[in-house]
Amino acid sequence: MIERYFTPEMKEIFSEENKYRKWITVEIAALEVLEGEGIIESGVTQKIKEYLEELNIREFTQRAKEIEREVEHDVIAFLIALEEIVGNAGRYIHFGLTSSDVVDTANALILKEGVEVLLKELELLIKAVESKALEYKAQLIMGRTHGVYAEPTSLGLKFLYFYSELNRCRERLTRALSTISYGKISGAVGNYAYLSPEVEEKILERLGLTPEPISTQIIPRDRHAFLITQIAITGASLERFATEIRLLQRTEVKELEEPFTKGQRGSSAMPHKRNPIRSERICGLARLLRGYSVTALENIALWHERDISHSSAERFIFVDSISVLHYMLRLMRYIIENLTVNTEIIMKNMEKYGKFYYSQALLLELVKKGAPRKDAYAWVKECAHTAMDENLDFQKVVSEHPGIRQYLTNEEIERIFTKDFLVNLNKIYKRFGLS
Repeated sequence: MIERYFTPEMKEIFSEENKYRKWITVEIAALEVLEGEGIIESGVTQKIKEYLEELNIREFTQRAKEIEREVEHDVIAFLIALEEIVGNAGRYIHFGLTSSDVVDTANALILKEGVEVLLKELELLIKAVESKALEYKAQLIMGRTHGVYAEPTSLGLKFLYFYSELNRCRERLTRALSTISYGKISGAVGNYAYLSPEVEEKILERLGLTPEPISTQIIPRDRHAFLITQIAITGASLERFATEIRLLQRTEVKELEEPFTKGQRGSSAMPHKRNPIRSERICGLARLLRGYSVTALENIALWHERDISHSSAERFIFVDSISVLHYMLRLMRYIIENLTVNTEIIMKNMEKYGKFYYSQALLLELVKKGAPRKDAYAWVKECAHTAMDENLDFQKVVSEHPGIRQYLTNEEIERIFTKDFLVNLNKIYKRFGLS
């Protein structure tokens, strides 16, 4: 993970020191249960704990890395470094375990920590978006489909769409947290040849994890793929709203603007520029997350009880996907909390090309009055396009159209052009318990 997007919280969680702490935690939990079951001699675990009380984790990490350069096996290097500290009692460390018992179980602890931090950050973003949804609930804004003016909507609804989507992201990430909170102490090929399932259950209970019902030498990688794909979906949701901000910040639109600090510069060549770089950054990082999800899916299919083709990739995708999303969530919250809403420009833009957006209201009223839909559609289209192409008043063109005048009076046309597009706004908000 590059420094630029590595938050302090994630840097700590995914540090080499924390990895070794978790490996030690798993080994100690195993020792405690094995001693309690009478599988290893009494008092060993306490001796080892006493040796480790003064452990300098940074120095230990350096020593383990030094040994790894010689033995080319990270878990063996870890065990040798540990035995150097605890002496003869260390012979019981890793008793009946295989490397993946430690690594996969420790990874579950680390991933769990990371996702819990993600969920806390997501919760803060949801609150920020909810606040904007309420603040701009009644603010009219032109809705666009295909990038083209459609009908007016509410700016609050734009935030509410995002709010709803983020809530689904929270539900999926919460499920992913549960999905990856599994460990395994089932041995070299997962058949419990040396330690029983009951021993595994007791070890994992101490660690706050659920036993994998059936594993090979490793935890099945569909669990991890589920997490990474949910992270990618959350990133895509952030991208969707970041794209909305980018589109509404264009010079000719300028309805929304992401924060631009006093000392910020937009271009090395053009001093006038205020570019939506933060929203663009979110869009770029979302692409990265989708790439990680592909790698996670590729990691599911391994040879027989295991191979290690997944291992090298996971050293990137676990830390990077969780850390990148954490950065994106925090950045999006900053954007939302400091977003500039140009309400005057929003209203000017709505009226810039006339009130042709009443076309559907006009069409439906004609149909209700008995006009054939095919004819009504053709008449309204003709009036709207004439008004747009010749820069005329749409309502005036409508009131002079012979076909339309067969069905509608001036008073009825006037009423159509006062249509309330937000008539059911409160009902939509009520679905989310907001008002």
